[in-house]
Amino acid sequence: MHFLAIEWAAGDLLEKYARRRGPMPPIQVADIVVQIAAGVHAAHEAGIVHRDLKPENVMFDEKSGMVKLLDFGIATDTDSSPEQRLTRAGFFVGTLMYVAPEALSGELVTPAADQYSLATIAYFLLSGCLPYTAKTPREMFSQLLSQPPVPLNMARPGMKFPAAIEAVIMRGLAKEPTKRYATTVEFADALRDAVAQPAAEERSGLMGRIKQMFGREGQGQV
Repeated sequence: MHFLAIEWAAGDLLEKYARRRGPMPPIQVADIVVQIAAGVHAAHEAGIVHRDLKPENVMFDEKSGMVKLLDFGIATDTDSSPEQRLTRAGFFVGTLMYVAPEALSGELVTPAADQYSLATIAYFLLSGCLPYTAKTPREMFSQLLSQPPVPLNMARPGMKFPAAIEAVIMRGLAKEPTKRYATTVEFADALRDAVAQPAAEERSGLMGRIKQMFGREGQGQV
Protein backbone atom coordinates (compact mmCIF):
# COMPACT_ATOMS: atom_id res chain seq x y z
CA MET A 1 0.00 0.00 0.00
CA HIS A 2 1.44 3.35 -1.01
CA PHE A 3 0.97 6.31 1.30
CA LEU A 4 2.33 9.78 1.93
CA ALA A 5 3.20 10.80 5.50
CA ILE A 6 2.92 14.55 6.13
CA GLU A 7 3.70 16.48 9.31
CA TRP A 8 0.69 17.78 11.24
CA ALA A 9 1.26 21.52 11.71
CA ALA A 10 -0.41 22.93 14.81
CA GLY A 11 -2.07 26.33 14.80
CA ASP A 12 -4.00 28.26 12.19
CA LEU A 13 -3.31 29.86 8.84
CA LEU A 14 -1.45 33.13 9.35
CA GLU A 15 -4.00 34.93 7.20
CA LYS A 16 -6.85 33.92 9.51
CA TYR A 17 -4.87 34.79 12.62
CA ALA A 18 -3.93 38.20 11.22
CA ARG A 19 -7.53 38.97 10.23
CA ARG A 20 -8.67 38.02 13.72
CA ARG A 21 -5.89 39.62 15.79
CA GLY A 22 -4.22 42.18 13.53
CA PRO A 23 -2.68 44.62 13.06
CA MET A 24 0.05 42.72 14.88
CA PRO A 25 2.79 44.15 17.13
CA PRO A 26 6.02 44.87 15.21
CA ILE A 27 8.09 42.59 17.45
CA GLN A 28 5.75 39.67 16.68
CA VAL A 29 5.77 40.47 12.97
CA ALA A 30 9.57 40.58 12.93
CA ASP A 31 9.76 37.17 14.62
CA ILE A 32 7.38 35.65 12.09
CA VAL A 33 9.19 37.21 9.14
CA VAL A 34 12.57 35.96 10.38
CA GLN A 35 11.21 32.42 10.56
CA ILE A 36 9.61 32.55 7.11
CA ALA A 37 12.78 34.04 5.65
CA ALA A 38 14.89 31.21 7.09
CA GLY A 39 12.67 28.61 5.42
CA VAL A 40 12.54 30.45 2.12
CA HIS A 41 16.30 31.02 2.15
CA ALA A 42 16.87 27.29 2.63
CA ALA A 43 14.78 26.71 -0.49
CA HIS A 44 16.74 29.36 -2.37
CA GLU A 45 19.99 27.69 -1.34
CA ALA A 46 18.62 24.50 -2.88
CA GLY A 47 17.83 26.38 -6.10
CA ILE A 48 14.08 26.70 -5.54
CA VAL A 49 11.90 29.83 -5.70
CA HIS A 50 8.57 29.47 -3.86
CA ARG A 51 6.67 31.98 -6.09
CA ASP A 52 3.49 31.98 -3.97
CA LEU A 53 4.41 33.35 -0.55
CA LYS A 54 1.31 34.70 1.20
CA PRO A 55 -0.29 34.47 4.68
CA GLU A 56 -2.54 31.65 3.45
CA ASN A 57 0.57 29.55 2.83
CA VAL A 58 1.96 29.96 6.34
CA MET A 59 0.78 28.04 9.39
CA PHE A 60 1.15 29.95 12.68
CA ASP A 61 1.01 28.38 16.14
CA GLU A 62 0.09 31.15 18.58
CA LYS A 63 1.13 29.10 21.62
CA SER A 64 4.69 28.45 20.50
CA GLY A 65 5.07 31.39 18.12
CA MET A 66 6.37 28.97 15.49
CA VAL A 67 5.53 29.13 11.80
CA LYS A 68 5.51 26.49 9.07
CA LEU A 69 5.89 27.36 5.42
CA LEU A 70 3.37 25.54 3.20
CA ASP A 71 2.57 24.80 -0.44
CA PHE A 72 5.56 24.61 -2.74
CA GLY A 73 3.18 23.41 -5.44
CA ILE A 74 4.16 26.09 -7.98
CA ALA A 75 7.78 26.51 -6.93
CA THR A 76 10.32 26.67 -9.73
CA ASP A 77 13.88 25.46 -10.10
CA THR A 78 16.28 28.38 -10.56
CA ASP A 79 18.50 26.10 -12.64
CA SER A 80 15.79 25.70 -15.28
CA SER A 81 16.18 27.43 -18.62
CA PRO A 82 15.13 31.08 -19.05
CA GLU A 83 12.37 29.96 -21.41
CA GLN A 84 10.88 27.83 -18.64
CA ARG A 85 11.15 30.57 -16.03
CA LEU A 86 9.83 33.48 -18.06
CA THR A 87 6.25 34.59 -17.49
CA ARG A 88 4.41 34.76 -20.81
CA ALA A 89 2.33 37.81 -21.67
CA GLY A 90 -1.03 37.69 -19.97
CA PHE A 91 -0.05 34.81 -17.69
CA PHE A 92 1.68 34.67 -14.32
CA VAL A 93 2.07 32.17 -11.53
CA GLY A 94 1.24 33.21 -7.97
CA THR A 95 -1.31 35.27 -6.06
CA LEU A 96 -1.81 38.74 -7.53
CA MET A 97 -1.90 40.65 -4.22
CA TYR A 98 1.49 39.25 -3.19
CA VAL A 99 3.24 38.68 -6.53
CA ALA A 100 6.37 40.63 -7.47
CA PRO A 101 6.03 43.07 -10.41
CA GLU A 102 8.68 41.25 -12.44
CA ALA A 103 6.50 38.13 -12.41
CA LEU A 104 3.94 40.10 -14.43
CA SER A 105 6.26 41.64 -16.98
CA GLY A 106 8.01 38.64 -18.48
CA GLU A 107 11.26 38.91 -16.51
CA LEU A 108 13.15 36.05 -14.90
CA VAL A 109 11.64 35.08 -11.55
CA THR A 110 14.46 34.91 -8.98
CA PRO A 111 14.65 34.65 -5.17
CA ALA A 112 14.13 38.44 -5.14
CA ALA A 113 10.49 37.79 -6.08
CA ASP A 114 10.01 35.82 -2.86
CA GLN A 115 11.52 38.71 -0.91
CA TYR A 116 8.94 41.07 -2.45
CA SER A 117 6.16 38.71 -1.39
CA LEU A 118 7.61 38.45 2.12
CA ALA A 119 7.76 42.25 2.38
CA THR A 120 4.09 42.36 1.34
CA ILE A 121 3.27 39.86 4.08
CA ALA A 122 5.11 42.02 6.64
CA TYR A 123 3.26 45.12 5.39
CA PHE A 124 -0.07 43.34 5.80
CA LEU A 125 0.71 41.97 9.27
CA LEU A 126 1.87 45.38 10.52
CA SER A 127 -0.93 47.50 9.09
CA GLY A 128 -3.79 45.17 8.26
CA CYS A 129 -3.64 46.63 4.72
CA LEU A 130 -1.94 45.82 1.43
CA PRO A 131 0.55 48.07 -0.41
CA TYR A 132 -1.87 48.65 -3.26
CA THR A 133 -5.47 49.86 -3.12
CA ALA A 134 -6.81 48.31 -6.33
CA LYS A 135 -10.40 47.05 -6.28
CA THR A 136 -10.21 44.69 -9.26
CA PRO A 137 -7.59 42.26 -10.63
CA ARG A 138 -7.16 44.40 -13.76
CA GLU A 139 -6.56 47.50 -11.65
CA MET A 140 -4.14 45.60 -9.39
CA PHE A 141 -2.23 44.33 -12.42
CA SER A 142 -1.90 47.89 -13.70
CA GLN A 143 -0.83 49.35 -10.34
CA LEU A 144 1.79 46.68 -9.75
CA LEU A 145 3.43 47.49 -13.08
CA SER A 146 3.13 51.26 -13.10
CA GLN A 147 2.70 52.71 -9.60
CA PRO A 148 4.76 52.70 -6.40
CA PRO A 149 3.29 50.98 -3.33
CA VAL A 150 1.55 53.07 -0.70
CA PRO A 151 4.15 54.01 1.97
CA LEU A 152 3.69 52.00 5.15
CA ASN A 153 2.98 55.09 7.24
CA MET A 154 0.14 56.02 4.89
CA ALA A 155 -1.47 52.58 4.91
CA ARG A 156 -3.88 53.25 7.75
CA PRO A 157 -4.91 56.67 9.16
CA GLY A 158 -3.55 57.28 12.64
CA MET A 159 -1.06 54.39 12.49
CA LYS A 160 2.61 55.39 12.44
CA PHE A 161 5.78 53.32 12.51
CA PRO A 162 9.38 54.36 13.11
CA ALA A 163 11.12 55.53 9.94
CA ALA A 164 13.57 52.62 10.13
CA ILE A 165 10.76 50.04 9.95
CA GLU A 166 9.07 51.79 7.04
CA ALA A 167 12.39 52.04 5.19
CA VAL A 168 13.02 48.30 5.45
CA ILE A 169 9.54 47.37 4.28
CA MET A 170 9.58 49.76 1.34
CA ARG A 171 13.02 48.58 0.23
CA GLY A 172 11.71 45.02 0.20
CA LEU A 173 8.86 46.28 -1.99
CA ALA A 174 11.14 48.00 -4.51
CA LYS A 175 9.91 47.43 -8.06
CA GLU A 176 13.41 46.70 -9.32
CA PRO A 177 14.73 43.42 -7.85
CA THR A 178 18.28 44.80 -7.67
CA LYS A 179 17.14 47.55 -5.28
CA ARG A 180 15.87 45.03 -2.71
CA TYR A 181 18.05 43.29 -0.13
CA ALA A 182 20.53 40.70 -1.37
CA THR A 183 18.58 37.85 0.30
CA THR A 184 15.35 37.28 2.19
CA VAL A 185 17.41 36.69 5.32
CA GLU A 186 19.02 40.12 5.00
CA PHE A 187 15.57 41.66 4.65
CA ALA A 188 14.28 39.81 7.73
CA ASP A 189 17.36 40.70 9.80
CA ALA A 190 17.02 44.36 8.82
CA LEU A 191 13.37 44.35 9.90
CA ARG A 192 14.25 42.70 13.21
CA ASP A 193 16.96 45.29 13.85
CA ALA A 194 14.65 48.16 12.90
CA VAL A 195 11.98 46.90 15.30
CA ALA A 196 14.53 46.52 18.10
CA GLN A 197 15.96 50.01 17.56
CA PRO A 198 13.13 52.04 19.17
CA ALA A 199 13.08 49.67 22.17
CA ALA A 200 16.82 50.10 22.64
CA GLU A 201 16.50 53.88 22.35
CA GLU A 202 13.66 53.87 24.87
CA ARG A 203 15.74 51.85 27.34
CA SER A 204 18.68 54.17 26.80
CA GLY A 205 16.49 57.21 27.38
CA LEU A 206 15.00 55.67 30.52
CA MET A 207 18.43 54.95 31.94
CA GLY A 208 19.46 58.52 31.20
CA ARG A 209 16.42 59.90 33.02
CA ILE A 210 17.11 57.65 36.00
CA LYS A 211 20.72 58.83 36.15
CA GLN A 212 19.59 62.44 35.94
CA MET A 213 17.07 61.87 38.72
CA PHE A 214 19.61 60.28 41.04
CA GLY A 215 22.11 62.97 40.14
CA ARG A 216 19.67 65.70 41.17
CA GLU A 217 18.87 63.85 44.39
CA GLY A 218 22.56 63.52 45.18
CA GLN A 219 23.10 67.23 44.62
CA GLY A 220 20.23 68.02 46.93
CA GLN A 221 21.70 65.97 49.73
CA VAL A 222 25.05 67.75 49.43
